[in-house]
Amino acid sequence: MGNSGVWFHVKHPDIVDVIVVGAGHAGCEAAWSAASRGANVRLITQNLDTIAKMSCNPAVGGIGKGHLVYEVDALAGLMGVAADRSALQYRVLNRRKGPAVQATRAQCDRRIYHMVMRQLLDSHANISLHQGTISELLFEGERIIGVKDEFGVAHQALSVVLTTGTFLSGLIHVGEKTIPAGRSGDAPVSGLTDELYQREFNLGRLKTGTPPRLDKKTINWGVLEMQMGETEVTPFSCLHEKVTEDQIPCAITRTSEEGHDIIRANMSRSPMYSGKISGTGPRYCPSIEDKVVRFSDKTSHQIFLEPEGRDHHEVYPNGISTSLPIDVQWKFIRSIHGLENAVIIRPGYAIEYD
Repeated sequence: MGNSGVWFHVKHPDIVDVIVVGAGHAGCEAAWSAASRGANVRLITQNLDTIAKMSCNPAVGGIGKGHLVYEVDALAGLMGVAADRSALQYRVLNRRKGPAVQATRAQCDRRIYHMVMRQLLDSHANISLHQGTISELLFEGERIIGVKDEFGVAHQALSVVLTTGTFLSGLIHVGEKTIPAGRSGDAPVSGLTDELYQREFNLGRLKTGTPPRLDKKTINWGVLEMQMGETEVTPFSCLHEKVTEDQIPCAITRTSEEGHDIIRANMSRSPMYSGKISGTGPRYCPSIEDKVVRFSDKTSHQIFLEPEGRDHHEVYPNGISTSLPIDVQWKFIRSIHGLENAVIIRPGYAIEYD
């Protein structure tokens, strides 16, 4: 019986032990973990073509997160395996400091990472994939018995795991523009959160952001400091003996005083400072607006220009996450050394979600 008090006339023919809703990093690991312990798992996601899609920076590891990837691998998880198989460049951060603060980071090919993760999930006999948007949780009394998708199909299970990322009531902010979305180009999930509120779950709003993506062909690489990959690095997965030597270089540039002035002049148009966003942002990943305000004594901030794949020209400018209007993003980007003629492929944005 569902929340409406009537029996559903459309049911998925198979009852499973575990349903996992959402197929990002957490969803893939949850499905694999449960299946590896003998459970029959159905992994449900809006689009099977975006399983494990790296919405923001296609990198794994780094300060504060690198050790977690090794721990996931020690527990027979997937992230380290997929990262090693899709890595474009490895680096050990803080190599000049003590081992306690050193961290491995791999820049990954976004498309290959997705493909590897999809292949791994498909290979497990206890995991079945299903494309659909979950709109409702199904209960009998206080016990959850499954979920319902947008077609009205009831999926029955003994337990349900929610790994919904930025999709629950997701709202994208670009300057004065707001667009309901789970991430750029993907629809948000609505309705699912209503049931959680009604059952008095402790919920809140979070916020994160991403920088504009740039066309590699329009960057003046010749004037930039290049950053090569490292081969004396321990792979993330114990299944791999060494890292690949075929690594793609990144480049380093910096923001300028001119760029900071552009941001200050348009701060009122940033939704993070105009009051449009109420969600709590990540502590260690500030936007460029935050950096200009919080570190006003700094005349520049470092930017890493990181390729997102081997077979296309999209570049991730790490360090300048923003929700400023598109016209301001154009001006700011072209105030940066080496990016004077850079073309934005995708604008940066902030996203707020339950």
